[in-house]
Amino acid sequence: MHTTKRWNIDILLSEESEGDSARTMAEAGLDSQDGVGLRGHGMARKHPTDDDVPEIGDELAVSRALADLSRQLRQVAAEDISDHTGTPWRP
Repeated sequence: MHTTKRWNIDILLSEESEGDSARTMAEAGLDSQDGVGLRGHGMARKHPTDDDVPEIGDELAVSRALADLSRQLRQVAAEDISDHTGTPWRP
């Protein structure tokens, strides 16, 4: 038997700027067919003396949101393993 599943991750980016500084926020959302619904968050800040390269803020904020999402998904898996085996999972 072969099964294929698709999990999609939506990325939402927003940027706030004030003077020479800026802040980029990212939200990574996972909604699977299995009912898993998680949201990871990340942020990046531009120092006033940094060059204005918005892509860098996007990349950092998204990578941090995905790392947060990954941590949450690993926790869900650990809880599922514990529930099914009665033994705590250690990463």
